[in-house]
Amino acid sequence: MQGVVGRSIAKIQNPKSKIALVVLGVLVVLAFYTLSDPGRLADSHLLNAADYAGYAICHRIPSRSFTIAGRQMPLCARCTGMYLGIFLTFAVLGLAGRWRWSELPPLRILLILVGFVGVMGIDGINSYSHFFLELPHLYEPRNWLRLVTGMGTGLALGSIVFPALAQTLWREQVARPSLGNGREFGGLLLVGVAAILLVLSNQAAVLFVLAMVSAAGVVLIITALNTMVLLIAFRRDARSERWWQAAGPLLVGLVLAIAEIAAVDVARFALTGTMAGLPGL
Repeated sequence: MQGVVGRSIAKIQNPKSKIALVVLGVLVVLAFYTLSDPGRLADSHLLNAADYAGYAICHRIPSRSFTIAGRQMPLCARCTGMYLGIFLTFAVLGLAGRWRWSELPPLRILLILVGFVGVMGIDGINSYSHFFLELPHLYEPRNWLRLVTGMGTGLALGSIVFPALAQTLWREQVARPSLGNGREFGGLLLVGVAAILLVLSNQAAVLFVLAMVSAAGVVLIITALNTMVLLIAFRRDARSERWWQAAGPLLVGLVLAIAEIAAVDVARFALTGTMAGLPGL
């Protein structure tokens, strides 16, 4: 009995288990918050805060966004998929314990990921062309297509930035690709497909959680990029040996991310006077 308890405690003390417990706890709290009073989603302070993250990087055109109980989500359909994909990639690779794995995926997987970005580019150009009736269109845009192509790009960006951050942070790195083979890549794709289906389920509780996760993806990727740029610029890259040493640069990157989001929000609102969409579009 003592042996079983000891092994259970050891598992909980494992960093991967701690992260999993934190993620699970956050999701449970968000879901409970939603289910306890789904009718008040439009007045949710959490969603209002998420709007500011989305407003800094997304056009937030209402017709190109999903809604939660009639309320626009913080990000448009394409950006919802993209930043969900980034967050999910970091979560999957992090829970797999690959924080120090510093090599990019194999070439064949990289080419597929680049293809995802290219498909989103084509869909984006076709979607944008519908603002101008005189331009030719390949097909009628759909929000589910925006979501799918955005998810593909998010998985691509996450798979590239994750090992790049490891290269920049850690002194002792694991010289292995964070996404190593077709089976692992297929598993990540399945996670992305599951997230897409959950968004398309149009369930208020589910959409609330995913809206918060997508907004967190915005903060996550900006924080990661800020941290990388700062460490390289000040020639402090690849020096951390423990998490407490990496916490400093990551915290600075987070503070800068919040400041950058706030600055863009203020500038954009001063120019447009609206939190949704762009004047004239």
